[in-house]
Amino acid sequence: MTTPVKLAVVYYSSTGTITEIAKEIAQAAEKAGAEVRLVKAAELAPQAAIESNPAWAANHAATADVAEATAADIEWADAVIFGSPTRFGNIASQLKQFIDTLGGLWAQGKLADKVYSGFASSATTHGGQESTLLALYNSFHHFGGIIVAPGYTDPAKFVDGNPYGTSHVDAQGNNPVGDATRTAARIQAERVIKITTALKHGRTA
Repeated sequence: MTTPVKLAVVYYSSTGTITEIAKEIAQAAEKAGAEVRLVKAAELAPQAAIESNPAWAANHAATADVAEATAADIEWADAVIFGSPTRFGNIASQLKQFIDTLGGLWAQGKLADKVYSGFASSATTHGGQESTLLALYNSFHHFGGIIVAPGYTDPAKFVDGNPYGTSHVDAQGNNPVGDATRTAARIQAERVIKITTALKHGRTA
């Protein structure tokens, strides 16, 4: 029997949408038998900017006890699921800054052969979710990683409609994370754990 999959869920969230999805993914992965580390990218914005937005300030305070991601978390993991809000069709600078610190592991080949996946959110419909995930996945290609997207591997995926990864439209905070997004998060987490388990079993066979 193989050891449990070690999954790192690494996210950045300003107003809390990505935080909610990250928690859903982490819980689903644990139920699927994985050992999970839920960690966040360090905040780069000044305190004044955070305090200017009540939702941002509330999420910042609510997640103060969540550990900040380190390169050690990525080295430890068999699989990594990254999450970010959309920023002009790209990932947030906070998450990009963390990814850019992984050069040492990359140079040692320690990012290769892991499973990677991603999730995103935007304020508006067609607000860049797919381009954000594709931009994130560019890094995984450079890692030599194995990208595991949810695709349309479950009938429920035709409800949320994003084969690249879980995504959510928060409508400027007016659309809380609901059942469709939570179901998509569960499907993605379970698929990542399933494929990673198969890879681990194959390597030890």
